[in-house]
Amino acid sequence: MNDISLHIIDIIQNSLSAGASRIGVTIEENILKNRLVVSISDNGKGMTKEQVNRLDDPFFTSRTTRRVGMGIPLFRQSAEQSGGSLEVTSEPGAGTTVNATFLNDHLDRPPLGDIANTIVLMVSANPDIDFLFRYIFNDVEYVFDTVEVKEVLEELPLNDPAVIRMLTGMIAENIKDLKIQSD
Repeated sequence: MNDISLHIIDIIQNSLSAGASRIGVTIEENILKNRLVVSISDNGKGMTKEQVNRLDDPFFTSRTTRRVGMGIPLFRQSAEQSGGSLEVTSEPGAGTTVNATFLNDHLDRPPLGDIANTIVLMVSANPDIDFLFRYIFNDVEYVFDTVEVKEVLEELPLNDPAVIRMLTGMIAENIKDLKIQSD
């Protein structure tokens, strides 16, 4: 996968398959510490320790729609080739968290990709799921919570084309402002 945002989509798809009703995505970019951390957490069915230990086996997957699971191995490879690491923690009945750490300035770190579009794509494709997106840049934070957005929009659905355009622009602009503000 060329962009980190594609890895995020893959992990969110895993969360959805696990029956999650709440998914959190946090991106922490710290230029001073030369670190980029991507964390995806959910309240899905979770996994046993044995299942977590088998995640790097591409022929292990709990999905019934296909027989191979390459998401975690590829995400781990991207993190490790960028001087970082990937950790998965999970508990049956409590959900799963995937944390990927990258050296921010490493030559092999994939680009982040279009994060605003990625988040809105997942939100609009799954309007009944609650998403909490946090972007932290040098300790300054932006939060996008679909629970709050749904309250503000009232009857407008999250997958309405006008809402999708508005949310994508809003998230992109807030991330841009966050980076300017922290300078």
